Amino acid sequence: MIIDPASPHRKPPVLIVLHQERSSPGRVGQMLVEKGYHLDIRRPVLGDPLPVTLENHAGAVVFGGPMSANDPDDFVKREIDWLGVPLKERRPYLGICLGAQMLVRHLGGTVASHRDGLTEIGWYPLRATESGKALLPWPQMVYHFHREGFDLPAGAELLAEGDVYPHQAFRYGETAWGLQFHAELTRAMMHRWVVHGAHRFTMPNAQLGKAHLDGRFLHDAPLRSWLSTFLDLVFAENLQR
Repeated sequence: MIIDPASPHRKPPVLIVLHQERSSPGRVGQMLVEKGYHLDIRRPVLGDPLPVTLENHAGAVVFGGPMSANDPDDFVKREIDWLGVPLKERRPYLGICLGAQMLVRHLGGTVASHRDGLTEIGWYPLRATESGKALLPWPQMVYHFHREGFDLPAGAELLAEGDVYPHQAFRYGETAWGLQFHAELTRAMMHRWVVHGAHRFTMPNAQLGKAHLDGRFLHDAPLRSWLSTFLDLVFAENLQR
């Protein structure tokens, strides 16, 4: 499905890969549309094919989901293999949570649970590395909903780190980016996640639903501002052909 708003400044579509029937690209999708891009939304888990080339796309964003990058499902393996397309063609790629973990797997890295079984579900501190600070200012608190993390693949540059899962954001080459945290949630999305994900709040280090919603009032504005600037960086015109 392509979301193609009327715009005097037409840009190629951004490929949006989602992992559930009712998943949404949230603020990432909203901001890309506001920036003049169209959205080509596909759900490989439901049988949608992925393009054999991104020649006619501005780039790709692969979002999160309840599955693991280690799962044996055919669609998971196909997505991980498909990441060779944006890497080979040097098209902008952004992986969020599962999408970042798939990129790590494609690059030969490891995705695994915390050695003490800890999760990050709620709001947690973020620290930019010197490399990250050189690119843009980063928020101090970000939103998470995961129980696996990843190591840093060979050749990747760490941009931000955390206390429980140290690798929070990285760049590979000039065009591929991975984020462990979620900046894309609208208020409605967060409410859905809090309702449907409540069974996870008893996991080690997870926060209760009230902390998720209270944290939004405190931390969401800088996260939203950061996301807009970050998307400009990922989809910078000088990285497009």
